[in-house]
Amino acid sequence: MSCGEPHETDCSEVLDHLYEYLDREMPEGDREKVQQHMDECFPCLEKYGLEQSVKMLVKRCCGHDDVPAGLRAKVMDRIDLIRAGETLPETPD
Repeated sequence: MSCGEPHETDCSEVLDHLYEYLDREMPEGDREKVQQHMDECFPCLEKYGLEQSVKMLVKRCCGHDDVPAGLRAKVMDRIDLIRAGETLPETPD
């Protein structure tokens, strides 16, 4: 996605790392770049607001369940595979 306006950090890069930003899992310097971008780019700010709302809704509805150990790592590995354009391994039914 791109809003068509020139930015120091490209919209697609910001959106690729949006959850890291939301979860405060990125280095402070990168957080500042993302924040600066969203201060300049309404479409990315709007997407951030939507994702933040979804995250809060999920937390409210499912926030009391304990996540099994290793699940987060498996999910993040799959996200990384998808971002890299690789195919997901088959899973048994």
